[in-house]
Amino acid sequence: MNSNQVEGKLQDIGGKIQEEAGKLVGSEEQQVKGLKNQVEGKTQEKLGDAQEKLHDATK
Repeated sequence: MNSNQVEGKLQDIGGKIQEEAGKLVGSEEQQVKGLKNQVEGKTQEKLGDAQEKLHDATK
Protein backbone atom coordinates (compact mmCIF):
# COMPACT_ATOMS: atom_id res chain seq x y z
CA MET A 1 0.00 0.00 0.00
CA ASN A 2 1.18 3.48 -0.75
CA SER A 3 0.53 6.70 1.16
CA ASN A 4 -2.37 7.78 -1.07
CA GLN A 5 -4.16 4.50 -0.42
CA VAL A 6 -3.67 4.76 3.34
CA GLU A 7 -4.53 8.45 3.63
CA GLY A 8 -7.54 8.02 1.36
CA LYS A 9 -8.87 5.13 3.40
CA LEU A 10 -8.42 7.07 6.63
CA GLN A 11 -10.21 10.10 5.20
CA ASP A 12 -13.06 7.89 3.97
CA ILE A 13 -13.44 6.31 7.41
CA GLY A 14 -13.25 9.71 9.09
CA GLY A 15 -15.93 11.00 6.75
CA LYS A 16 -18.21 8.10 7.64
CA ILE A 17 -17.75 8.85 11.32
CA GLN A 18 -18.38 12.56 10.73
CA GLU A 19 -21.54 11.79 8.73
CA GLU A 20 -22.90 9.52 11.46
CA ALA A 21 -22.05 12.06 14.16
CA GLY A 22 -23.94 14.66 12.15
CA LYS A 23 -26.95 12.35 12.02
CA LEU A 24 -26.82 11.81 15.78
CA VAL A 25 -26.79 15.52 16.58
CA GLY A 26 -29.08 16.50 13.72
CA SER A 27 -26.49 18.57 11.86
CA GLU A 28 -26.97 18.44 8.10
CA GLU A 29 -23.77 20.50 7.72
CA GLN A 30 -21.69 17.80 9.42
CA GLN A 31 -23.39 15.09 7.39
CA VAL A 32 -22.53 16.91 4.15
CA LYS A 33 -18.95 17.50 5.28
CA GLY A 34 -18.69 13.80 6.13
CA LEU A 35 -19.96 12.79 2.71
CA LYS A 36 -17.51 15.23 1.08
CA ASN A 37 -14.63 13.70 3.03
CA GLN A 38 -15.74 10.22 1.98
CA VAL A 39 -15.71 11.21 -1.70
CA GLU A 40 -12.30 12.87 -1.36
CA GLY A 41 -10.94 9.87 0.50
CA LYS A 42 -12.22 7.37 -2.04
CA THR A 43 -10.79 9.49 -4.85
CA GLN A 44 -7.39 9.62 -3.18
CA GLU A 45 -7.53 5.89 -2.54
CA LYS A 46 -8.31 5.23 -6.23
CA LEU A 47 -5.34 7.42 -7.18
CA GLY A 48 -3.18 5.28 -4.93
CA ASP A 49 -4.58 2.13 -6.54
CA ALA A 50 -3.66 3.48 -9.98
CA GLN A 51 -0.15 4.34 -8.76
CA GLU A 52 0.27 0.79 -7.45
CA LYS A 53 -0.86 -0.72 -10.75
CA LEU A 54 1.52 1.54 -12.66
CA HIS A 55 4.36 0.66 -10.31
CA ASP A 56 3.62 -3.07 -10.62
CA ALA A 57 3.43 -2.81 -14.41
CA THR A 58 6.86 -1.17 -14.65
CA LYS A 59 8.66 -3.81 -12.59
